[in-house]
Amino acid sequence: MPATTPIATESLRQRLRLLLWPLVVALLFGFADFGEPVENTLRTARNAVHQHPVSGDIVLVEIDEKSLRQIDNWPWPRAKQAELLDTIDRMGAKHIVFDILYTGPSGEADDRDLAEAIERSGKVTLAAQTRLGEQEGKQNQGLPMPAFAKHATVASIAWLYNWQGTVWKLNHATKFDGQTLPSLSSSIAGSDGPADRQYMVDYSLDVDSVPRISAADLLTGKVDPARVHGKTIVIGTTAFQLGDQFNVPGRGKRGGVLIHILGAETLKAGPPIDLGWMPGLALALAVSIACLLRRRTIPLALGVASLLVLPLFLEARLLFVGVTPGLFLIAVIASRLAWARSRSRGLVHALTGLPNLAALATDKRGRDLPLVAVRVHNYAEIASTLDAAGEKQLVEQIVARLGLGDKLRVIYQGDEGIFAWFADKSAAFANHLEALHALFRSPIRVAGINYDVALSFGIEVGSSRSVSSRLGSALVAADEADSEALKWKFHDPARLQEVPWRLSLLSQLDTAIDDGQVWLAYQPKLDLKTRRTIGAEALARWTHPEKGPISPTEFVTAAEQSDRIEKLTDFVLDQAIGATAQLVRKGHDFGIAVNLSARMLNDRRLPERVAAVLGRHGLSADKLTLELTETAAISGSGIGIDLLGRLRELGVRISIDDYGTGLSTLDYLKKMPATEIKIDQSFIKTMRDNRSDLIMVQSTIALAHSLGRTVVAEGVEDPQSLELLRQMECDVAQGFIVGRPMGIDELVRRLNSERKRNAA
Repeated sequence: MPATTPIATESLRQRLRLLLWPLVVALLFGFADFGEPVENTLRTARNAVHQHPVSGDIVLVEIDEKSLRQIDNWPWPRAKQAELLDTIDRMGAKHIVFDILYTGPSGEADDRDLAEAIERSGKVTLAAQTRLGEQEGKQNQGLPMPAFAKHATVASIAWLYNWQGTVWKLNHATKFDGQTLPSLSSSIAGSDGPADRQYMVDYSLDVDSVPRISAADLLTGKVDPARVHGKTIVIGTTAFQLGDQFNVPGRGKRGGVLIHILGAETLKAGPPIDLGWMPGLALALAVSIACLLRRRTIPLALGVASLLVLPLFLEARLLFVGVTPGLFLIAVIASRLAWARSRSRGLVHALTGLPNLAALATDKRGRDLPLVAVRVHNYAEIASTLDAAGEKQLVEQIVARLGLGDKLRVIYQGDEGIFAWFADKSAAFANHLEALHALFRSPIRVAGINYDVALSFGIEVGSSRSVSSRLGSALVAADEADSEALKWKFHDPARLQEVPWRLSLLSQLDTAIDDGQVWLAYQPKLDLKTRRTIGAEALARWTHPEKGPISPTEFVTAAEQSDRIEKLTDFVLDQAIGATAQLVRKGHDFGIAVNLSARMLNDRRLPERVAAVLGRHGLSADKLTLELTETAAISGSGIGIDLLGRLRELGVRISIDDYGTGLSTLDYLKKMPATEIKIDQSFIKTMRDNRSDLIMVQSTIALAHSLGRTVVAEGVEDPQSLELLRQMECDVAQGFIVGRPMGIDELVRRLNSERKRNAA
């Protein structure tokens, strides 16, 4: 039976009126080019599907790292460049193109040698640096010197690139200084085109298939002339340290000269035609009208499929079409219909339009997923001071914070400050809910008034019961969390069968420590300047003989809440310090970090116990770092600050862990006897995509250094983030890209391997 919508009973005029504002917005979307990031992502994906090699007629002679090592630092004397040109010419090159600027003089003899080499060849094209958008005749310093240009053709290397450093389009030609210069890509391809027109570069051409010859090999006679004879030779720099690096979609940074070559290969394959985004929008409009007229949603699905698939076949024939305005129109129409359907069935909250708890009960996708419930305990008190618009604004701000980190999360709203959503089974509830709770430390501002929101979370991890029953259990857990001064709490029906285990967990933990079931994993820490492993963080692990690995969150939290963390802390300190002492005696410059529970800040005997362990194992105090979470540090009493000061007097290093999740002030940081600030992984993981987090990381590094503190970044998971942190002068990195938690034997092998590598 065809899918119908709530608009089925409306008149034809009313149904078509639904198209008016989405179409206007889609047109604005297209003209303003708002969809460029999505468009580029889709185009990159399509390029990967039909990747193919270049013709091979264009060969790159590259000034690469090898050339810099074997010949000289760049720029070489022009006499040496003349020698390179003569060598290529003797091998029978068809056309020689320089992606190198010769706008000013060097030595007189060198310039003369290069000019004579260009004249002897008679088939040279030189690059001109023209700037797009400048008025004609205003600047001509980008043209080659007359002595060089007299016997060569001149081509423009001007182009526009986006915020990612990607050049999607190249000019056929450029007007400059009263003349029309072909673009370098047009000159390479031997193609003509108007100066006011651009063409799309075909990035489905495999950039790594471009034939490449090192200039060093040419100059030392190591190249078969057959590789040059009859070819168009392009000379340019590719060494990373020389700059001129641009993003090739799907392939990363490459020398800019390769983009000129890909442009030339595009022109050689046939005239590329950019159809723009209007055809895609026209197709989307047609399927939207069909959807509304036939009262079916199938045309929308067909439209999306067409917009995603058809460009793949068109671009293989050098016909480029934009699809994001069309996809935007279909998305708006589909959202409007879905919203109307949901509202008509009473599945949305009357005040805010959010899906309500009735919608939660009908969501079959969440049947086997954990259910998270939120209780805003002072909601009624706040709402009583607001009108309907203010209450709606309050809810919107609460939901915006709850949805942070997962924009696709569907949050359901109940009455009196109840919210819920289904979570992924693999979600790290502890870290995520701690972070969400931290967001509400800042008040919500409604109608010019700040309101402090008090809330707690409850989690029902999944059962065969109805969603309503599961929600009730999750809300009970949230209420229990509030009464126990916790931020969140589990309610897992399956645990009812494990009550004896949970009641005896702490006593079993004591036995487990004595029996060797508890052991330490070590997560390496990397010095970003020397690229050397300088230490590790010791992490407690419990492998139960019957139940297998026990979550550290479970047994460490239980030990803290029951004020029985002391024995576990002593065990970790003894094992970690002992292992580190052995590494140091073997010649490794190595330090160890141990997490310190906030509960331990009330233990006045801690400095003496730490000193005793250090003395027993013969380890210098400066090799030990005690990590204290920022929240614990801030909430610590004066006794705790004094205790940390005594540890510092011993020489022990103090680290503020999870920095950024609390509310530290500059004055407080100055008072804290800390030697290290450890930036929370939630900022590190998102800094490449979130400008606010990037600024936070940069400012934290600068602040820490100004206070004489070392900075550690945790949660580093990719090479790009590692390099970005190094550029920001972060001191130490920790995370999966550096090394996962490992046993002591694996750690020793890693350190020995590094030592051998450094010695070599």
